[in-house]
Amino acid sequence: MPPMDTAAPTELPFMKMHGLGNDFVVVDARAQNVPLPAALVKGIAHRQFGIGFDQLAVISNGTGDAHLTFYNADGSTSAACGNATRCIARHLMDETGQTNLLLTTERGDLAAVDAGDGLTSINMGLPQLAWADIPLSREMDTLSLPMDGSPVATGMGNPHCTFFVDDVNSIDLAVFGPVHEHHVFYPQRTNVQVAQIFGTDHIRMRVWERGVGVTLASGSSSCAVAVAAARRGLTGRKVRLDLDGGTLTIDWRDDGVWMTGTTMHVASGVLTSEFIKSLT
Repeated sequence: MPPMDTAAPTELPFMKMHGLGNDFVVVDARAQNVPLPAALVKGIAHRQFGIGFDQLAVISNGTGDAHLTFYNADGSTSAACGNATRCIARHLMDETGQTNLLLTTERGDLAAVDAGDGLTSINMGLPQLAWADIPLSREMDTLSLPMDGSPVATGMGNPHCTFFVDDVNSIDLAVFGPVHEHHVFYPQRTNVQVAQIFGTDHIRMRVWERGVGVTLASGSSSCAVAVAAARRGLTGRKVRLDLDGGTLTIDWRDDGVWMTGTTMHVASGVLTSEFIKSLT
């Protein structure tokens, strides 16, 4: 993992990408290490004074085709970021001509596949369903947490809390999200989803992302919601999942939870020495 507490670079090339509006600044550190002090990460995340992102992702060399490290907008780290992984996988496929990749993350080794028609699939790994693995603060039934709304707890390399509701648009996520992100049951905080079932293969969901806030989409959250719905018997294991920013297909297979959708490489640029010096 690139260090957060060493001197910042003088200039910093970056790419801006998004998956369904879930947006990322991506830094390629394969040629040389790129130190990222916490102040710099948070400065880049600012949508008025910086570039703005939901997550910052760093590509570095690993045992597979590349290693990925993720930072949230508040400077904290995350073991998993599904949409950023898909975006970077598409970039690496376009760069190398490969149609299959193995990407290493803190979450584990993630397989990526070109699904055709501009779509990219990622295996996000097997879900964590035991309370200690998510993790929760104490032993409890992860299928029905003892709190208002009886949400489902799921781990996808990061913790999730899924509420099934009658109307996702009636929930004020700006209020609902932070209350549950910091719930005492989640010692590492949690991503919060509200989900509405439209059929056995169709879910509508909205997301409050840990360390970020309201997001248009979240890959790991989408996987968690699909797993939660299947465990509750509300859907099958393959679903269309409509988020504020677009649609993903989630398929919970024996080898893991596969996520398929579109990606976009918006722009490439360079953070100036003036900007970096102002933060370090």
